[in-house]
Amino acid sequence: MDLTAIITQLIGGAIGGLGGGKIIKDSDLGPIVNLIVGAIGGLGGGTLLGTLMGGAATATAAAPAAASMDIGAIVTQLVGGGVGGAILQIVIGLIKNKMLAR
Repeated sequence: MDLTAIITQLIGGAIGGLGGGKIIKDSDLGPIVNLIVGAIGGLGGGTLLGTLMGGAATATAAAPAAASMDIGAIVTQLVGGGVGGAILQIVIGLIKNKMLAR
């Protein structure tokens, strides 16, 4: 995996984490924590989606630098990161907030 894919996944995850906190109010952890948790989830989600989509993440790692800027691979990493970030933020937010409610 190259640096472009990692950065794209982090950005997508951070956006997904913020969105997850806004969409499901019970999972909101605050903007900074939503960003951090979303970015962590974005790395996992982007890598998983890249692997499932035919190795877009691994194919760009072996390609020359010019080919690693393929828009399809970047969009795949961004979407995968966003979904992964939103899912992780929502799950952690719901668990944390349910534990505090006790």
